[in-house]
Amino acid sequence: MTQMICIEKILHRRTIRKYKNEKIPDNVKSNILEAGRQAPSASNRQPWHFILIEDKAAKEKLSGGKWSGFIKDSSFTIIGVSLPQDEGGRKWGVVDVTIALQNMVIAAEVQGVGSCWVGDFVEDEIKREFSIPREAKVVALISFGLPDETPGPRSKKMLNEILHLNRW
Repeated sequence: MTQMICIEKILHRRTIRKYKNEKIPDNVKSNILEAGRQAPSASNRQPWHFILIEDKAAKEKLSGGKWSGFIKDSSFTIIGVSLPQDEGGRKWGVVDVTIALQNMVIAAEVQGVGSCWVGDFVEDEIKREFSIPREAKVVALISFGLPDETPGPRSKKMLNEILHLNRW
């Protein structure tokens, strides 16, 4: 039963850009962050760093793009950063951080918290504003909050259009 509930949550997850003006409980936020920390990574390198943004002024600064204005209304936003330590980390770090961030998105969804992947940012500005090391890569921003909208399903390609068996 629990397995089907989780699958249903994943399959029905929608991007949320409108949030209630309510704080996410600390235990729920901790679960989200822990889900990211526990993600798998290439050779267990764990190249990720997460900057938790709750400060109103900081969220405002992240909201300056054409497609990111809603960040200011989030309960919190995570800046996902890859800081590779070796060649393997440079090759797989962005993938590893993306997996960790998706773990957070799923952990949020199963707890009733909405989220949105945000790619509308200027990396150099984010690095400067949040003191991120030059050699790091800002992978994505994820905003989180209690949903104040219920978006419907988006059209998706059929599985037979994207699945190839044993070869293309």
